[in-house]
Amino acid sequence: MRNTLSSFALAASLSLLGAHPAAAQAPAEVTLTRLDCGTNAAPSDVTRFSDTYAFNGLKVQLAISCYLIRHGDDYMVWDTGNPVSAGATAPKTPLVDLLAQLKLTPDQVKFVGISHYHGDHTGQVSSFPKATLLIGKGDWDILSNPNPAAGVNATPFANWISGGGKVEPLPGDKDVFGDGSVMVLNTPGHTPGHHSVLVRLKDKGNVLITGDLAHFHENYDSNGVPTFNTNRSETLASLDRFKKLATNLKATVIIQHDARDIGKLPAFPAAAK
Repeated sequence: MRNTLSSFALAASLSLLGAHPAAAQAPAEVTLTRLDCGTNAAPSDVTRFSDTYAFNGLKVQLAISCYLIRHGDDYMVWDTGNPVSAGATAPKTPLVDLLAQLKLTPDQVKFVGISHYHGDHTGQVSSFPKATLLIGKGDWDILSNPNPAAGVNATPFANWISGGGKVEPLPGDKDVFGDGSVMVLNTPGHTPGHHSVLVRLKDKGNVLITGDLAHFHENYDSNGVPTFNTNRSETLASLDRFKKLATNLKATVIIQHDARDIGKLPAFPAAAK
């Protein structure tokens, strides 16, 4: 039922883009920039990414990506990658330094959207204490629990858990800027509150970014469910919804962890428009 309601909300938000053009203000310019937020030096064995043993022996070059979304004069960071303390898989350049190359400071980031609570997506979130945190309610409930589950690192979120920053725990979709141009999409299954994101660009068209709904092409194409996902049926339902959105919106799909998708966006510091 939640996904059905979310689909109605998404359809309503997207319909606003074509409503009453004469009365509407000029739409804000939206751009999308990929940021390198970690390193996987060699192809990785992906056997555990299928609970039906579909990928035995397969090795895939993985990547760790973050994204900067500009909406007029407002900015949103989507995922924050590995922490700079991650050793061999740490980003070569901290996220705040990448933003500095774009002449942005952390305080200019209005929203920081987190697809899910795993450490390779949350490692630098504490760099944006003044941003409103957008995160799935299911994940926020786990992070903010006084006794988080084993393997859950809530430390990067201390600013928001303590009440020092604003957080929006999302039970469904979120129309971030109120005009349908950036939609955080409810796609649970990998974790209870997992979300993906849709960015609508004037020139490139619609772009769907997976989070960890799928980790690489073979995983996406075969509806593979990793052994460590929290809910199998929710994963399959989210994949079904995401793929229908991709078809109906004729969207470019970017699988965040698949290095083969890096070239779908311009090389940093350029942005897709």
